[in-house]
Amino acid sequence: MLLLEKHADYIAAYGSKKDDYEYTLSEYLRMSGIYWGLTVMDLMGQLPRMNQQEIIDFIKACQHECGGISASIGHDPHLLYTLSAVQILCLYDSIDAIDVDKVVDPFHTLFGVAGLSLLGDEQIKPVNPVLCMPEDVLQRIGLHPDLLS
Repeated sequence: MLLLEKHADYIAAYGSKKDDYEYTLSEYLRMSGIYWGLTVMDLMGQLPRMNQQEIIDFIKACQHECGGISASIGHDPHLLYTLSAVQILCLYDSIDAIDVDKVVDPFHTLFGVAGLSLLGDEQIKPVNPVLCMPEDVLQRIGLHPDLLS
């Protein structure tokens, strides 16, 4: 038996104790954690229990001048956390809370280069479509991921 109310209680309470050991250690993945927590709360019909304004304010505080968004305040921006933040804001229908024009550039650049590489553009180095990184860089660092065929 899945006790939805107990799960919702745990997720709703998570983060209320900012000095909690687990909360402190998860700072480096905070934005993605918020996204997954909100998604499951929405699936359980419990999204209104979350503090929407506090979450939106947190996302705004994590956006950098370059447009990217970091996992938490004081961290460097990253594509993954930018995506999580955009998904959260879409969940709340609040995408206008951030500077959307600045967010679009990293996505166009990264995925545009990967797309041109996959199309065989000879001026673009081959890009691994899974990691969105140049193949020569992956070879230099010794990472050889197998692609599913």
